[in-house]
Amino acid sequence: MAVSIRDVAQLAGVSVGTVSNVLNRPEEVSADSVERVTKAIDELGYVRNEAARKLRAGVSSTVGFVVLNGQNPFYNDVVRGAEDEATKSSIAILYGNTDEDVAREKLYIDLFQDQQVRGLLIAPYGDVTSRLQSLRAAGIATVLVDRFSGDGRFSSVSVDSVAGGRLAVEHLIATGRRRIAFVGGPFDMRQVTDRLAGARAAAENAGDQVDLEVVATSAMTVDEGSSAGARILARHPRDWPDALFASNDLLALGLLQAIVVDGRARVPADIAIIGFDDIPFAGAAAVPLSSIRQPSRMIGRTALRILMEEAADPDSIPRQTVFPPELIVRASTSGA
Repeated sequence: MAVSIRDVAQLAGVSVGTVSNVLNRPEEVSADSVERVTKAIDELGYVRNEAARKLRAGVSSTVGFVVLNGQNPFYNDVVRGAEDEATKSSIAILYGNTDEDVAREKLYIDLFQDQQVRGLLIAPYGDVTSRLQSLRAAGIATVLVDRFSGDGRFSSVSVDSVAGGRLAVEHLIATGRRRIAFVGGPFDMRQVTDRLAGARAAAENAGDQVDLEVVATSAMTVDEGSSAGARILARHPRDWPDALFASNDLLALGLLQAIVVDGRARVPADIAIIGFDDIPFAGAAAVPLSSIRQPSRMIGRTALRILMEEAADPDSIPRQTVFPPELIVRASTSGA
């Protein structure tokens, strides 16, 4: 059985309040009481519950982090960046994966609010505006991750996905591609719609020479990418696109897998492929994958830093940090 502060007080012959003062404000306690309490602590082997102490003081040593797809290595790197920054302040990260499910997202937000975390980082799937407002009212700071706060009510750390989509399609056009398919979904995800918007802008700027079609997926996973690839290859070869822009690297890897297994088309000679995120697996694929890079760890570190500043100053003005995307060219589009 764990030794409690009451056990220490009983053995030392002092009140619980005196033991608390010895632990937290020893300068306010007589030397005799300090000695008696210290001796009792040593004899009983009492270890104070630091988490409970901080919670009672109104300062939690934990931060919640809710991500929308824990299977995507991009989010693993973002969390790692937040953890690297959190350790500087002796903060622990509690992590929850919603798996692109609104009910699970609500469950984790409720859980972290009940735990009275110091703050919440969230890469949201659904519309969480009202929930984040209630967290703020409860004194819990919040920062959006991988999602731009359009109305500016909350701080956010993201990458310009519209610019990223434009970069991807401009690159495909520069390599001579004219029949391009955007592969992605679901379209209630802001990241997907922003990347498609950038792709469309690039195609429109190129004029009538470029045709951009949309191949919808229900999720951004390898399996969905493989399924989309099979649907594309089921067409007559003359109706195949000559380039595929996937809304993330997992989809792109699934597309690549489908094309390689089918064997009728070559990458990139017949069909070029580019993804988004530049996860570690991209460069290690059978045909190294071109991608739009997001600075994943920097996103996590920046989000945690802003969260700690807002937790310390609830009246601070929300800020929007937007990193520029970077085009990474590999063999899946260049043939190099």
